[in-house]
Amino acid sequence: MTEAQSLTTPLEKLVQRALAQAGGWLPFDRFMALALYAPGLGYYANHSRKFGQMPASGSDFVTAPELSPLFGRALAVQVADALRATGTREVWEFGAGSGALAGQLLEALGDQVERYTIVDLSGTLRERQQAALAGHAPRVQWASELPAQLDGVVVGNEVLDAMPVKLLARVGGLWHERGVAWHDSGCAWADRPTDLRPPLEVPGEHDYLTEIHPQAEAFMRTLADRLQKGAALLLDYGFPEAEYYHPQRHMGTLMCHQAHRVDGNPLVGLGLKDITAHVNFTGVALAAQEAGLPTLGYATQARFLMNCGVVDLMAAASVAQRTDALKLVNEHEMGELFKVIALSRTAGWEPVGFSQGDRTHTL
Repeated sequence: MTEAQSLTTPLEKLVQRALAQAGGWLPFDRFMALALYAPGLGYYANHSRKFGQMPASGSDFVTAPELSPLFGRALAVQVADALRATGTREVWEFGAGSGALAGQLLEALGDQVERYTIVDLSGTLRERQQAALAGHAPRVQWASELPAQLDGVVVGNEVLDAMPVKLLARVGGLWHERGVAWHDSGCAWADRPTDLRPPLEVPGEHDYLTEIHPQAEAFMRTLADRLQKGAALLLDYGFPEAEYYHPQRHMGTLMCHQAHRVDGNPLVGLGLKDITAHVNFTGVALAAQEAGLPTLGYATQARFLMNCGVVDLMAAASVAQRTDALKLVNEHEMGELFKVIALSRTAGWEPVGFSQGDRTHTL
């Protein structure tokens, strides 16, 4: 059995058992949760290499902290601003990946942070984070879930896009929930009529595939309920609602990453590739607001990082470092597609990262 088969074969059997228990059909969010997070087998729960700049490293994709340390140094400006404004001394990071961002923030923030808590469901990633952050060991701790109450600045880079989504398909003018069944020797798409709808009516009668995000919105409500004092900064790729459910976006945003290539079939290669969907930032903001955590700012990653001084950081960097950092802000790279949203109950505070180019009005 190859190394790939040692992951996919038992994970396929796990999916088969789940399908049998559910009567032969799983909603996609349940399938996605198994594919990504099944203990020891799911993509984020197994030992495969995830993060890196080049396929030769065995990695599947690169995130901003791995791309350039200037990302974390610029973000630290906003985190420091938030710590001061909210009178807190702790940072909470969700889904810390390789630990690169934690290291960058801890280095830049110094003694402004008394404690840095990483919330991560993946035991294998936690091991890598502990190794990467050994030099900061006295201040770093790990948790598998949110406490009942927390104070501090919450950071999440590319966390929301990895939360399981439901798929909705309008076929022949009728809405269906798209799920997964077992056909012959593998997983196959299977649609069922549903009363679920996108949050906006999608004009037209043409076939249309999209996602809704009940888990991400539930996460925001939980965060709003438990964050007593502090702020939240979330960075990810996505759109406001009106762009997300545009009539021309008829194939949805679901995609997979493997060996730095993108494909649209999450039903094969189980456990070997990442599965993501873009974020509906309007839904995120509304869920938090309804739970008492209002939005303070929403901007493109490019504008946010420039407000936080990344241009000055680039000017002092080497040519190679500037080349990498430009990918963070260029419109055709990460600058426009990636967005940043800030949320806090603390009144009378204007976060530095949104001083220019705030797009909150578009949510």
